[in-house]
Amino acid sequence: MELTVAEKGSRYVVEDKKSRLLYTVKKKGFSQRYILLDASNYNLYTLVQEGDSRKPLFSVILNDDIFLKMECRSMFLDPTITAEGKGMNFVIASKDRKNFDIILNEIKVGRINTKYGVSGSLQYDLEIENTAFDDYIPLFAVAIDKAFGEMNRN
Repeated sequence: MELTVAEKGSRYVVEDKKSRLLYTVKKKGFSQRYILLDASNYNLYTLVQEGDSRKPLFSVILNDDIFLKMECRSMFLDPTITAEGKGMNFVIASKDRKNFDIILNEIKVGRINTKYGVSGSLQYDLEIENTAFDDYIPLFAVAIDKAFGEMNRN
């Protein structure tokens, strides 16, 4: 499956390769909460940013319970975010903070590549095996943007 996650103002839009809108990620109020909505505006997951900007932490919440805990393990040398929960162990690893491999239980299942838009905004091309895809996967690109986006823009 191939998706594009692009920042549009204060939200992110997730489209397939035919430019059909699949999801929207909206910031909730003034907090560090981001809500993943499907195309019919149904609330699927919530991404909550915790911690400071040096080592960001994230929680993916489903039905008021923490579904995944995400932690930025390294910002500079081998930039990596881990996501653990419900029998899943994801490692989102990079060498350059721009191109990330998605590894599920020690098997590479996809990747996220950072591209620069015309206006200077970042866009994330997400490619993942159909068997490993779930609705929360686009939140990985949002977490990458929150953790590494500012460094990549500069």
